[in-house]
Amino acid sequence: MKHVLMLCSLWLVSLGALAGPQINVGVVYDYLSGDKSTYMKRVFNGGTSTAFVKVNILEMIYDADGTYREVPLKDQAGATARDGLMASPARLIVPANGTQGTRLLFMGDRDKERYFRVRFVPVVPQAEDDFAVTDEERADYKASLAAGVRVLAGYGTVFFVRPKNTRFDTALLDSGQRYTLRNNGNSVVVVDEFKDCAAAAPQECRPTLRHHIRAGSSYGFDKEAGREYRFSLIEGDKSRPIAVKG
Repeated sequence: MKHVLMLCSLWLVSLGALAGPQINVGVVYDYLSGDKSTYMKRVFNGGTSTAFVKVNILEMIYDADGTYREVPLKDQAGATARDGLMASPARLIVPANGTQGTRLLFMGDRDKERYFRVRFVPVVPQAEDDFAVTDEERADYKASLAAGVRVLAGYGTVFFVRPKNTRFDTALLDSGQRYTLRNNGNSVVVVDEFKDCAAAAPQECRPTLRHHIRAGSSYGFDKEAGREYRFSLIEGDKSRPIAVKG
C-alpha cells in the first residue's frame, strides 16, 4: 500500500529585490477535529509594508492509486453555501509587524475525511479584488512598490477535515526485515520526526522526515542492521514515541 506525504508549497513573485510584505502562516498542516466546524488561521506580516493577502481554497480529491487532483468547491444542492471549506474573510489586510486572522469554516458532508489546499497569496490590490481600500490608497501602495519594494511570497497549506465520528486504529507490524504501520481507522495519522540513525552513533542520522498515512493506507520501511528508527505516532491529540531496531 502506498503512503501519502502531502507537501506544502512556497512560491515567490519576484518584482525586485528589497524588503516588503513578508507573510508567515505558521504551521503548514492544520487539522479540524470531528467535533469542530471552525478553525482560526492567523497570518503574520514580518515585512516593512502592508500585506494584501488573498485566501484561495481547493479540495484535494484522492484517486485509488494515491494521486490527487485539486478541484474547485461545489455548491450544496438546495443551499446557498458551498460544500466544503470556506475562509471568512477571504481577503486580509495585514499591517507591517502585525497579525490578521481568517476563520476557516467547514460546511458539508463529514461521513469521511476530506482534504483541502489553502493558499495565502500576497497581491498588489486591484479595483476588482474587493479589498477595503480607496483608489488613492491603492495608488500610493503601488507607488511604494515601484520605489523598490517588490518581493511577494505566498504559502500553500494542507487542511485536514476529520470525519464527524473520528476513529483511530493503527496497526504496527514487524516482519523482521520490514516495519509497517497500517491505518485501519477513518482519519489520517502522522509519523512525525522520523529519524533513521546509526545505533552505535545516535547523532549520525539521515534527514528527518514526516509522513501522513490516510485511512486505509500504509507506510513502511526496510530495517537495516546497525540502524535504529525513532518517531512519534500521532493520532489526533495523542502522541506516542516508537523506537525500532534494525
